[in-house]
Amino acid sequence: MKKTIYIFSSGELSRKDNTIYFENDEGRRFIPVEDTGEIMVFGELDFNKKLLEFLSVKEITLHFFNYHGYYMGSFYPREHLNSGYMILKQAEYYLDEEKRLAIAQEFVHGASKNIRQVLKYYHGREKNVDGNIKAVENLLAAIEECKEISALMALEGNIRDHYYQAFDEIVGNPDFTFQERSRRPPKNHLNTLISFGNSLMYTICLSEIYKTHLDPRIGYLHATNFRRFTLNLDIAEIFKPIIVDRLIFTLLGKKMITKDDFERSTEGIMLKERAKKCFVENLDEKLKTTINHRDIGRPVSYRRLIRLELYKLEKHLIGEKEYRAFVARW
Repeated sequence: MKKTIYIFSSGELSRKDNTIYFENDEGRRFIPVEDTGEIMVFGELDFNKKLLEFLSVKEITLHFFNYHGYYMGSFYPREHLNSGYMILKQAEYYLDEEKRLAIAQEFVHGASKNIRQVLKYYHGREKNVDGNIKAVENLLAAIEECKEISALMALEGNIRDHYYQAFDEIVGNPDFTFQERSRRPPKNHLNTLISFGNSLMYTICLSEIYKTHLDPRIGYLHATNFRRFTLNLDIAEIFKPIIVDRLIFTLLGKKMITKDDFERSTEGIMLKERAKKCFVENLDEKLKTTINHRDIGRPVSYRRLIRLELYKLEKHLIGEKEYRAFVARW
């Protein structure tokens, strides 16, 4: 599995012969291109066309985040796996309302069942979330009854609201009360962590899509329009509860991130650099962690699970096997 490189400092990213390096006042750091799949840039970066040409040849994606940690955009190398046939199939399933709805419903099924699994996990650790579990289970049954994407999106939002209501009980820390979901700007510390984690998750899913025949611009739950990418948002819904949210609960539970790791700016509350590094380092370890996959019969990493989800969607689009979203069993 190829590595993700995170750059937090400002400096220059350059090509030297058959490799690349990052250089600033602190020195020069070489990046092993054969082992690198993507580079996440949080600092100010100088580079030239020669570097981009090399990254394209090596199929390395460059993702940019702004000062507040929000995803800005990507250098997405020439699509080396894109298939005209697959793009036509994606469009066919999007334009057919019934086919689109079936895929979108499965995304919401997966996301909601993984939300339930997270709640059950903490219920087993004596957190009082029984009412939240029941509320989510009651709404799960209504997914199949949704006949329009707008109704499905509203239902998914309702399920997530019941889920978020359990966060204060799970976290159990007055410095990280949830209140309500706020995005840009996040209004409190917990919302800042959620927004930062979700932004990373969307970007990771985008990188995994790049390694398949799928086009990230054609999503099913999130509308395909003039927005750059939507399929990564769809896939991220399935994995945010079991990867991002569980990680946030762990970081706060172990006091690896505290209220002192935040600062207020004109754009709202933001994470300090130390906390961003702590978050991405632990997310990276989480993505490398393996679980036993019953269908495959061998351990796979969390990151590999995302790729497998995309392969399942490909098989659905070409009529090989009906898509069923991944649901965690732990």
